Amino acid sequence: MGGACSRKRDQLDNEDNLQRGISGRYSKSASSKWLATSFSRPAYELQRGNQRCPTLMELCIKKISEDLDKYSSFSMLPRDITQQIFNELVSSQRLTDASLEAFRDCALQDLHLGECPGVNNSWMDVISSQGISLLSVDLSGSDVTDSGLTQLNDCTNLQALNFNYCDQISDVGLNHIRGLSHLSSLSFRRNNSITSQGMSAFTSLVNLVKLDLERCPGIGGGLVHLKGLSKLESLNIKWCNCVTDADIKHLSGLTNLKGLQISCSKVTDLGISYLKGLHKLNLLNLEGCPVTASCLDSLSGLTNLESLNLDSCRIDDEGLANLTGLRRLKCLVLSDTEVGSSGLRHISGLTNLESINLSFTMITDGGVRKLSGLSSLKSLNLDARQITDSGLAALTSLTGLTHLDLFGARITDSGTNYLRNFKKLQSLEICGGGLTDAGIRNIKDLSSLSLLNLSQNCNLTDKSLELISGLTGLVSLNVSNSRITSAGLQHLKPLKNLKSLTLESCKVTANDIKKLQSTFLPQLVSFRPE
Repeated sequence: MGGACSRKRDQLDNEDNLQRGISGRYSKSASSKWLATSFSRPAYELQRGNQRCPTLMELCIKKISEDLDKYSSFSMLPRDITQQIFNELVSSQRLTDASLEAFRDCALQDLHLGECPGVNNSWMDVISSQGISLLSVDLSGSDVTDSGLTQLNDCTNLQALNFNYCDQISDVGLNHIRGLSHLSSLSFRRNNSITSQGMSAFTSLVNLVKLDLERCPGIGGGLVHLKGLSKLESLNIKWCNCVTDADIKHLSGLTNLKGLQISCSKVTDLGISYLKGLHKLNLLNLEGCPVTASCLDSLSGLTNLESLNLDSCRIDDEGLANLTGLRRLKCLVLSDTEVGSSGLRHISGLTNLESINLSFTMITDGGVRKLSGLSSLKSLNLDARQITDSGLAALTSLTGLTHLDLFGARITDSGTNYLRNFKKLQSLEICGGGLTDAGIRNIKDLSSLSLLNLSQNCNLTDKSLELISGLTGLVSLNVSNSRITSAGLQHLKPLKNLKSLTLESCKVTANDIKKLQSTFLPQLVSFRPE
């Protein structure tokens, strides 16, 4: 299981670098998923073929952005137009210290500067000039310091602030924002300077609904300052190893809490017992916490839970009996636990389950049969060496599957016949080494696939690329450690949507892929070898 486990560790290390869609300046960050969805960023895109043409407004916005040096101020324009110009400049990374001045006193509502290079305290004067109109600001990854935050005091209607990866903001900076009582969303991911003492500033932020302190190692003992935040619905303190049971006790009165992420902390079964009264909880992440099956007894009454992550917890088969009443569960993660086939009888009745992760467990083919009645299942991870063709055969009733991970499972060409039942598959991983070109014939008609990982199947040849050449919806393809050669690349020409191609340890060079990219695969942005 060593190879499989190393894959998992890689996933943990890179978890937040995936699908970011943001600039390279975030290479130092752990996660930018919140960034990617927090603020709208209308951007001009010239589209061809059957896709829509740009609107007149989009053309005007683009033209103004290109001729920015001709304008000294946009304050006389309607706010919605000025906002679009600002967003375009940020998206195209053309906003500079000098051009920012044109947006002074424009009453903008959203300043998403998380992708902007060069943001520092000198920008704060123009930012603060938006005054009471300003509702959300994202300064993630910037060089703004504590003193820069003082200028936000006049923006009293601010509702959302994002300071992820802002290394120079400390407890002093927190003190400067304690007067922004309208804040409903606040994020300080990956900050080494915030301490429990500085968190006292949160006590006045009585309208907070969402608080994100992921990877803030100094906040241990500081959750006491959240006791009065009765509107808090979402709290993320993942990867804060300083958080203990005593901290969780202070959350017991936050009865509006719906999402709680405390993975990789020091919280034990005792700490989980303090959550019994949080009946609105619908998301709980305990990944990597030193909890045992006993903690599940405390969770059995949280009947609104829809997502439960127990990855790498000391959970066994009998402990799963406490989950039988959680009828609303849609997502259950049991990877890297002591769960085996016997325990699956306790979740076979959770018919609302849409996603379940059983990778690196003791599940066998016999246990997989107990999943056959979960007709709502869309995502299934069975990355385990003891799963074989027989296990895959037991799943054929799950015709709604869109994501199937059999990464380390021992699936052979014969087993791929069962894949024909999964017409809706968008993501498929089979990397156990048992496939040849013959098995790919059963994959070539899965027309909904956008991600296909066939790495580690060393007997695959160029014929496999020919067979999958009709999967024109593919965005990501991995056929590493196979017998693919440069000659086979010609079969990838129809895959115009391909953005990621991995052919490591194949007889293919980076230059071969670059030639293919330049002429036939214009969307390809990531490839290996590189």
